[in-house]
Amino acid sequence: MSEKKKALPITDAEWEIMRVVWTTQETTSKEVTEILNEKMEWKSTTVKTLLSRLVEKGMLGTKRNGNKFTYFPLVEEKKSIEALSEDLLEKVCSKKVGKVLESIITNSTLSFSDLDQLESLLQEKRKTAVDVVPCNCIPGQCQCHHVR
Repeated sequence: MSEKKKALPITDAEWEIMRVVWTTQETTSKEVTEILNEKMEWKSTTVKTLLSRLVEKGMLGTKRNGNKFTYFPLVEEKKSIEALSEDLLEKVCSKKVGKVLESIITNSTLSFSDLDQLESLLQEKRKTAVDVVPCNCIPGQCQCHHVR
C-alpha cells in the first residue's frame, strides 16, 4: 500500500508559479513575470504576492541577493503531481477511477514513450487486478450501493 500523500494547499495561480520554479530550479520574481507574461498577463505585484504565499506555505525557499530575492522549490514536482492525482481520485467513487483515467488519457496528447510506459504499467497492474472494484462511497453519494 502506498504512503498517503497530502494534496498541496495551493491555488491554480500558485501552480502556474510552481511550474516555472520547478523548471528553472532558481528564479526571481522578474523572471517569473517575464515567463508568464504572455499566458497570464499578470503584473509583477501579482507574481510577488503569489511567490510570498508559496514561501509562507512552505513550497518555496528564498535567498537574498543584494536587493533581490531568488526563489527555489522546497517540494518536488513529481511528489506534488502524485499528491494532486491522489487527491483527484479520492473525490470519485472507486468504481469510476477507470473512467477518470480513460478520460485523462483520451483528452491528453501523449508521446510514443508515454504510451509504452502506460502499456508496461497496465501489464504490471493486470497482475493485481480484481474482478469487481468495491465502492468506497457512503450511502447517498452514488448509486453503487444499490447494485450488488
